[in-house]
Amino acid sequence: MDNIHRYEARLLNFIIKKLFLQSVPNTGKIAENLFILGVNMKKTVLLIFLCIVLLICVMLVKTATFKSKQIEIQSEEGVEVNIEKAAVSLSRAIQLKTISHQDPAEFDLSQFKALIHLLEKSFPKVHASLKKEIVGDASLLYTWKGNDSNLKPIILLAHTDVVPIAPGTTKDWTHPPFSGKIADGFIWGRGAVDYKVGVLGMLEAVEALLTEGFEPKRTVYLAFGHDEEVGGSRGAGAIAKLLKTREVKAEWILDEGALIISGVIPGISNPVALLGLAEKGYVTLELSVETDGGHSSMPPKDTAIGILSSAIHNLERNQFPAKYEGLIMEMFEYAGPEMPFGMKLLFANKWLLTTVIKGQFQKVSSMNAMLRTTIAPTIINAGTKENVLPQRAKALVNFRLYPGDSIEYVIDHVTKSINDPRIKIEKTAHAGRAASPVTDIHTDNFSLLHKTVRQIFPDVIVTPFLVVGGTDTKHYVAISENIFRFLPLRFEKTDIKRVHGTNERIKIEHYEESVKFYAQMIKNAN
Repeated sequence: MDNIHRYEARLLNFIIKKLFLQSVPNTGKIAENLFILGVNMKKTVLLIFLCIVLLICVMLVKTATFKSKQIEIQSEEGVEVNIEKAAVSLSRAIQLKTISHQDPAEFDLSQFKALIHLLEKSFPKVHASLKKEIVGDASLLYTWKGNDSNLKPIILLAHTDVVPIAPGTTKDWTHPPFSGKIADGFIWGRGAVDYKVGVLGMLEAVEALLTEGFEPKRTVYLAFGHDEEVGGSRGAGAIAKLLKTREVKAEWILDEGALIISGVIPGISNPVALLGLAEKGYVTLELSVETDGGHSSMPPKDTAIGILSSAIHNLERNQFPAKYEGLIMEMFEYAGPEMPFGMKLLFANKWLLTTVIKGQFQKVSSMNAMLRTTIAPTIINAGTKENVLPQRAKALVNFRLYPGDSIEYVIDHVTKSINDPRIKIEKTAHAGRAASPVTDIHTDNFSLLHKTVRQIFPDVIVTPFLVVGGTDTKHYVAISENIFRFLPLRFEKTDIKRVHGTNERIKIEHYEESVKFYAQMIKNAN
């Protein structure tokens, strides 16, 4: 304490001594110490107050400078589309049961050949102007030759196959799943969204551009696999191998993935276009345990089912660490500035509030999946009779790998979390894979995609995104560094369950927007 404060304390000491006539021992000394303590506390409180004020000022400045990253651009009318005719073509394609089954013996090649024939009839200009190749029995590769061979080509991907209808659910459909019914402003049926809309939409776009007399500078490839729903090795995998033998290196590749969705990001009323720049990896592990079994009337302390259940419980209690980094962080660098002030402040100050952000995200399953490698027990199998203890119990656990998390890391985490040598841990026969490389957001190619979205969908907010599912792009990683996973369709939150589910459908006016988007992407690539 400086001399002035020391003098004040001594003066107070003198006054108190005189007032109390030294009736209380050491009264003066106590008063002096209390005064010094009071001054120190005042200094501490003042310092804390100043720090809080400074912190608030920094947060407010960060929020004020957290500017929108949305490209301001004039909207485009796009190519002219005969949407009534286009809707009929898509309807007819949906009526063909190009189903991918887990059992290859159930594959019906005739339905895929019928679809190829239908496409020839529906798009005469495409088939007169582009080179068509059939790859791997039922996949399609179209080549639209550009007039500047110095420019890298672009590749648009889609797939012709669809998933089966879940047994017993046909009755729940408003219109039969393979009717292709056009009603109430929608086209109904399996494949309306996943992903015949892409196949037909891209072909409609090229047909419209040819009608306009458009000539591409870059070569354009349309690559349509026929087995994406079961991994894509015979379809997209075969096409990618063919392109590699031809030494094709693409400027960018566009496939399905994320989409335009409303009502999923709190605080944003506009639809949000989620541009997938990477997709998570995939591996399934089998957990198994073997015991002596026996009669159910004399069960041991630990049964096969009990041991396995405990292992799964321990695994689920030891989730992979959450990470607020990479694409999830980039996502809110784009979405955050469009939010109300309170939420904008949160994302503008991630340097301080990352723990809060992660805590909130982990409460929502869709957001939690973007933060970490996920753990999902999907199949458990044990026992043959109610009064017989099973000798063997096994479970399949599916993991979707966060970028940077290897399969080896996953197996190590599972082993340590279960911590039971009685549990055998093995990879299944299904080939696992790490997450894809992340497409660089700071490129002209991303800007082109961003620009095109804003031209055709001027009301949407654009943001990068991590696709938590899988696409055919996994086969094309060696062909381009710029891979985008984006389905240009508007969705409401409630529509998500229709994909692979009941009452799959597409709004006709949204299909028209999709066709215009594909055409504009090809135009902008010039």
